[in-house]
Amino acid sequence: MNKPDTPARFSTSLSAQLTQAIRERPVTRDDLEAAALFTLDAIANTVAGRNSVPGAKLLAWQRAMQAASGSAGQIDQARLSFLYGALCHILEVDDLHRASVVHPGCVVVPAVMAMAAGRPGNEALTAVLRGFEACTRVGMSVGPAHYRTWHNTATCGPYGSAMAAASLLQLSAEQTVHALGNAGSQSAGLWEFLDTGAETKHLHAGRGAEAGLVAATLAAQGFTGAPTILEGRRGFFIATCSDADPSRLVPPDTDPWQLHLTSIKPWPSCRHTHPAIDCALTLYQRIGGAARVERVEVSAYPAALDLCDRVQVNSAYEGKFSLQHCVAAALTDGQVIFDSFEPEARARLADLRSRIAVEPVEEFSSAYPVHWGSRVRVSLKDGTVLEQAVSDARGDPELPLGFDDMVSKARGLMVHGGHPEPDSLIQGILAMADGAPAPDLAPLLNM
Repeated sequence: MNKPDTPARFSTSLSAQLTQAIRERPVTRDDLEAAALFTLDAIANTVAGRNSVPGAKLLAWQRAMQAASGSAGQIDQARLSFLYGALCHILEVDDLHRASVVHPGCVVVPAVMAMAAGRPGNEALTAVLRGFEACTRVGMSVGPAHYRTWHNTATCGPYGSAMAAASLLQLSAEQTVHALGNAGSQSAGLWEFLDTGAETKHLHAGRGAEAGLVAATLAAQGFTGAPTILEGRRGFFIATCSDADPSRLVPPDTDPWQLHLTSIKPWPSCRHTHPAIDCALTLYQRIGGAARVERVEVSAYPAALDLCDRVQVNSAYEGKFSLQHCVAAALTDGQVIFDSFEPEARARLADLRSRIAVEPVEEFSSAYPVHWGSRVRVSLKDGTVLEQAVSDARGDPELPLGFDDMVSKARGLMVHGGHPEPDSLIQGILAMADGAPAPDLAPLLNM
């Protein structure tokens, strides 16, 4: 049997410092209520993800796996967390933490909900808070170069799902460090899928949720992990980060929970397109439609162009990662909805897409990733030039969605996913802040 690391090694590792800081941070009533809203958003996205081509494939795969094993019974927690996570991230309208460029909800909430059915809701929401904190803190520490190749939700997400699962399991500090060590060794997720519009991104969220849950439940059995998984000479930073900043990892006592600094998406596309969508929707009100538009210039920051500079879109997913397509939809239709990415819309908006240029500018580049801004400049056929700029997008902490907006969004997603009683599920999730038991989501997979 391997001899566990000494307490001294645990107390000096970055994982140990992160664990201690998160476990000691107090949780208030406001924190629980905020966590309930983010949990609602993630669960609503999971329900809606069922009504999609990738969602149908994931559910068919699950049925095939059950048939092959001769089992039609309860799915185990690891598989549940995988499916919840993958479904949650399909429609591109889940949450996003700007400073870390991580979607924490699709990895943390699935792991929690796979384990927490019937348990006190405040325990589950505390686990959500801690999970958000861990994956966003790791995401802030990896440095901007990491994001050019690696998908931060996939690589940093397992730390969050492991921290959340460890909280639910009431693991000791040492066991939690072991869980983080093994979660970190499972970190993976590359952007290569974007070149063909492959469905791999959903796998990233599912595996991120599952990896942390597996790591934490193994730690509960005494299974050890590297305490220096982050900073070690063969660890995460050395392997994947050329400009890591470990000073961003451990939260100061004065910082709020990072969940409060996480953005909620109002539109079903890559978050990098949202500042420009904001601008284009405002201009639509002034222009009255795209028939008068001659050309469009979109200014943003390099990361937005790295992922979303795409004139030709051959699939819904490519459209969701196209600044040109999203701006064209907003200027033409005055809205960006699921149908904005279907074949008819992609064909209809092709001409305007071809007349939209994108460029990085210092104003937004220097503010990123703390602020995600954009400017849209429209030249009309009569020579008039109109422009609109934003420093932050709707749904950011500076421009948050209200409670009613959050509930309305969740209800719409659940209806889209075919849930028969969305209001009942919404009420049950929100009641978790008062200690009501966490709902059992497993039946969602068989609706």
